[in-house]
Amino acid sequence: MIQKNAKRTEWARDKMVETQLVPRGITDERVLSAMRKVPRHLFVPEMQRGSAYEDHPLPIGEGQTISQPFMVAIMTQSLRLTGEETVLEIGTGSGYQTAVLAEIAGKVYSVERIASLTGTARKVLDSLGYRNVLVRLSDGTMGWEEYAPYDRILVTAGSPSVPQPLVDQLAPGGILVIPVGGDFSQELVRVTKREDGSTDEENLGGCVFVKLLGKHGWKERG
Repeated sequence: MIQKNAKRTEWARDKMVETQLVPRGITDERVLSAMRKVPRHLFVPEMQRGSAYEDHPLPIGEGQTISQPFMVAIMTQSLRLTGEETVLEIGTGSGYQTAVLAEIAGKVYSVERIASLTGTARKVLDSLGYRNVLVRLSDGTMGWEEYAPYDRILVTAGSPSVPQPLVDQLAPGGILVIPVGGDFSQELVRVTKREDGSTDEENLGGCVFVKLLGKHGWKERG
C-alpha cells in the first residue's frame, strides 16, 4: 500500500508539472525538477492531502495558506537560481516553498512569525532530510541580519512596499522577489541590487497573497 501511494503521489506531481507549470511558461529545469520531487502533500493538513496537487492554494491553519503550485514555481524561477546561492525566505508557512528552494540553492534561511507553523515546518523539513535549511521564529520584515548578505531573498506574503531591511541585507548583484500592493491583490516585483547599492524593479504580474505583518510591513490590528 505504501509503495502504491508513493507511485500515486509521484504521478500527481508529474501531472502537476506537465499541466500546470510547463504550459504557463515555467522553463527552468531546476525548478521543474524540484517541483517533481518535493512531496507537496506532506506540507498540508491531512484533510487537505487529496487536493495537494490541484491548481489552487490551500489553507494550512492560522489564517495562512500554501501557495498555488504555479505561484511557487514562478517565484522560484524569478530568482534565477544557479545552485550555490544563499537564500533568505520570508514566510516559511508550511515549509513547501522552503523545500523547493532547498532543492536548488546552497543554503536557505527561512523566517516565520507564527510559532505553530514554524514548529510544523521544521518537523516536515527535518523528516525529509533537508540539512541546508535553517528556520527561525521572528518578524520577517526585519530579515535575518546574522547571516546577511543574501544572494537571493524571497517574500511569500504581500507587503505595502519593499521592506528596507531586506534591501539592506541583499548582496550586490542579488535578487529580491516580493508581492507588493494592497490588502487584496498585489504585483509580483523583482528587485535587482546593483553593485553601487541602487536597485532596479521589474513588475512580473498580478498575484494575491496574505498580508506580510511586521514592523516594515502591514501592522497587526488590535
